[in-house]
Amino acid sequence: MGNSPEPKKATILAVLTLLLVPFFAISQYTDVINSNRPGLSVSAYAVGKNVLQLEMGVGFEQSDHALLNTQSNILGSDLSLRYGLLFEQLELNWEGTFQNESKTFVNSGIETSFAKFSRNRVGLKYLLYDRYKSPERNKPNLYSWRKNNLFQLKNLIPSVSLYGGATFNLLDNPNFMGDPTVMYRVMVATQSRLTPRFVLISNIAYDRISSDFPEINYLVSLSYAFRNPKWSTFVEHQGIKSDRYSDVLLRGGVAHLLGDGLQIDANMGASFKNTPSRVFVSVGFSYRFDFHQDPPPAIEDQEAGENGGPIRKNAMKKKENKGSKKSDAGGLGAEDIDLGPSKKQLRKLKKEEKRKKKGKKKKDDGVIEF
Repeated sequence: MGNSPEPKKATILAVLTLLLVPFFAISQYTDVINSNRPGLSVSAYAVGKNVLQLEMGVGFEQSDHALLNTQSNILGSDLSLRYGLLFEQLELNWEGTFQNESKTFVNSGIETSFAKFSRNRVGLKYLLYDRYKSPERNKPNLYSWRKNNLFQLKNLIPSVSLYGGATFNLLDNPNFMGDPTVMYRVMVATQSRLTPRFVLISNIAYDRISSDFPEINYLVSLSYAFRNPKWSTFVEHQGIKSDRYSDVLLRGGVAHLLGDGLQIDANMGASFKNTPSRVFVSVGFSYRFDFHQDPPPAIEDQEAGENGGPIRKNAMKKKENKGSKKSDAGGLGAEDIDLGPSKKQLRKLKKEEKRKKKGKKKKDDGVIEF
C-alpha cells in the first residue's frame, strides 16, 4: 500500500502506447452480414463503408437480491446502430438498452416500478491491424487439408481495433445516481480465427471514466460454425468490476442466417452470485442496409482488357431478363467463417496446378534461345 503511484502510471502509459501504435490496415468488407449479436462482445471488424446495420433484441430477466431481499422482473429491449463511416476501417455506432423493471421488497410487500436506460453510449471503432489483410494468408494450402482445418499457434494472432466513446446517464437511472450525464469509455477489441469453424473474440473496456465509480468490463466469446455455416453457436464469459457493482456472467446461444443481410438469434445466461442473482433470456435479429461500393482500381493497376475492350455491336441493346437467381448466403457468414476447400477440392486444385506447371515446362523447352 505504500508503493508510489508513479510506477503504475508509467505502466499504464506504456500499455496505452503499445495499443495506440498505428497498424494501418484495410477492413475486409463481406457480402454477408457480420453481426455482434447474439452476445455482447464486439467484433474487431467494421461493417464496411456506407453500410448501415440494425441489431435489435427483446429480453426478460429475473433478478433477486439476497441481502436486500428484493425480487425484480425486468423486460427490456436492446438496440444497436452501426454505420461504416468515411473509410473501411472506421465504424460509428450507438448502443442502447431500455428496461422496465418491477421490484418487490419481500419483507414489506412494497412494489415499485420504473423505466431506465441501463446502456446508452455512442462511439467510434477503428481497425488498427487486420490479420488477414494479406491475400497470402487467405490462400488454402493445396497439399494439406489438416493445415487448413486444424488449430495452429499462429492462428492466435488477432486482428485488433480500438474504440473510443461516451456513456450517457439518462432518465435519472436509480442504479447510477450521482453519475454525471456524460462519462467516457475506451475499449480494445481483438478477433482471432482459430480454425475455419472457431472464432475467438475478446473485449476489455474502461467505462464511466469521469464518474466516481469507473468500471472495468471484459468479455471473452468463442463462436462455432456448424457444417451448415448458416447456423452458429457461441459461449461468452463476461466480468464486471467496480466499487459499485461487480459480477461474473455466462451466456450462450445460437444464430441463423436467413439471407445475405438478415440474421436471427437467441441467447440465455446467468450470474454466479446472489447479490443479485440474475437469469436472463433474449431473442433478436440483425438487418443490413448495404450501400457499399467497391472503388474502381487505379489505371496503373489495371491489366489489358479490364476496361471491357472494344464496344461490341448491339452492346446498348436491352438484354432479356432470364430470371437469374440472386445468390444466397451460400453457407458463409462473416469474414470469420471460412470453411476452405474440401479434400476433394484440394485434389482437384493440385491436379490443375501440376497440369499448368507441366504445360509451362513443355512450352519453355521448345523455345530456341540465341
